[in-house]
Amino acid sequence: MPLPAIAQLQDNPTEKINQLIVYGDDPCPASTDGSITVCARKDESERFRIPKPLRDNPNASVNQGWTQRVKAYETVGAFGVNSCSPVGAGGATGCMSQLINSAYAEKKQGSDVQFGKLIEEERAKRLKTIDADTAAEQARVEVLEKEYEAKLKRERDGEPATTATPATSSPTTPLVAPPQP
Repeated sequence: MPLPAIAQLQDNPTEKINQLIVYGDDPCPASTDGSITVCARKDESERFRIPKPLRDNPNASVNQGWTQRVKAYETVGAFGVNSCSPVGAGGATGCMSQLINSAYAEKKQGSDVQFGKLIEEERAKRLKTIDADTAAEQARVEVLEKEYEAKLKRERDGEPATTATPATSSPTTPLVAPPQP
């Protein structure tokens, strides 16, 4: 059973994804058959600047919400195992999990370019054309199969064969001759 078109694209290890950031009115290179090109567009004024996520201090109290401030007060007396504190036995064991959790939270809240979404959109565009092309090809094959079956039926019934070629066949796709008994 053939895989759906989306599974074939996602499981293709040879697919190349080109991720670019373009500024102002710079053109985005076109995707080719072997690669998907995804461009994120930023203002021309951002071309030579330090990226926005690196400009501000995310730990400044102005950039923190009330929930983060309340959590800070809740952990004032926390110590011991998995607490990430120098107090008590095993206090340093929770530091790595805190770092990981804070990194994921920061990444989730980030406003920087999200290439994953852009890649999904480009794949969706490709799938639309793949599905339409596949449907057209399937319809053409079904018409040819019906014509072939009608021809076989006429031959079995002893009717003379017509010399007209099917109108739907294309010169690039040869019709396969039936096997000779």
